[in-house]
Amino acid sequence: MRYIPNTPEGTRDRLFGECQERRRVQSALTHLFRQRGYSEIITPEEEFYDLFTSTGAAIRQEEMVKIIDRSGKICVLRPDCTTPIARVAATRLKDMVLPCRFYYNGTVYRSSRAHMGQRSEIPQCGIELIGAKGKKADLEVIATACDALRACGLEHFYIELGHADIFPAFARKLSMPEQAVETMRNLVEGKNFAALSDFLRDYADQPDSRAIQRLAYLFGGVEVLDEAEKLAGEMPAIAHLRDIYHQLDCAGYGDYIRFDLGMVHHIDYYTGPIFRGYAEGAGEAVLSGGRYDQLCAGFGRPAQATGFAVNVDVVAQCLPQPEQVTVQAVIHYPDHLIGKALALADSKAPGTCELSPCTKPESTFRLAKEKGIPTVLILSENGVEEVQCHE
Repeated sequence: MRYIPNTPEGTRDRLFGECQERRRVQSALTHLFRQRGYSEIITPEEEFYDLFTSTGAAIRQEEMVKIIDRSGKICVLRPDCTTPIARVAATRLKDMVLPCRFYYNGTVYRSSRAHMGQRSEIPQCGIELIGAKGKKADLEVIATACDALRACGLEHFYIELGHADIFPAFARKLSMPEQAVETMRNLVEGKNFAALSDFLRDYADQPDSRAIQRLAYLFGGVEVLDEAEKLAGEMPAIAHLRDIYHQLDCAGYGDYIRFDLGMVHHIDYYTGPIFRGYAEGAGEAVLSGGRYDQLCAGFGRPAQATGFAVNVDVVAQCLPQPEQVTVQAVIHYPDHLIGKALALADSKAPGTCELSPCTKPESTFRLAKEKGIPTVLILSENGVEEVQCHE
């Protein structure tokens, strides 16, 4: 059977305009992050498997792309950028004065489910604010998330806020086994209303079952905080979200902020406010993040922290595609004038000129016609002659 080269499931080739859009988004984000005082960190794409299983950074085992190194140890292709940066902050940079501000621009790898159309390689650009606690740090990171999407050129987007403490507080009101709580968590997170209703029928005799069912519906404007307080009473997490919204609204970010109190992040290290960004034209979140106050302690240096990651490809898909630059001229030159030929190409607009590999002028003209290039520049000791190609 003949082998047909292809890419692994969940990966794909990116060509021309797609590459330009990715670089443009990355450039806008990294410029903003540097402007805000964040320094770049690059961690290995290959990490030990134990890094993601022994510190509370619960990327599901089946989502990790595993490999074996030469010593026989299990490694993974980096499934998350936050955990390796926490490792660096707590070990190599353990003497650095807190808070530390880091940004990254790299790819994470997740093992996608077969035939689900999910990406296995996800380019991310994000920040980590390590060693900063409380409301001011949350405000800085959430406001920067809004500014990051604006810097990319998005106009119609919003950030949904939730809190890692809300679901557990509601779940504790019900008497059910741990595995059932996990099932309920997935149903709430997935907004699977019908299945959640069926699931809770077995707990209908418990007075708080209605509250947990309503939790999945608590998304929208600031009014959902009022309903949550009616269902659960006063809760520090809800009060914190209300305060954050008030401060962001006063700062001009209010139109970008919504709430999803049923947000239950699939990464388990989050401990406080969590959030996701959504944009017009995207079928999935363009941004996600939140507070993780226990992760660094797992590496030996307790430090409260918060941050977010932007999904670069999803953002790029929401933007108008750039006009593709086409080659307008090909340079024919003798071998000894290679330096002048390159200088001539460099003097033109990027992507509009290329060198001819042909030794004879007639071959260069034939090549230009085949590629649809309208002009041939003939370089000689006497200068440059411009000749138009005609069919």
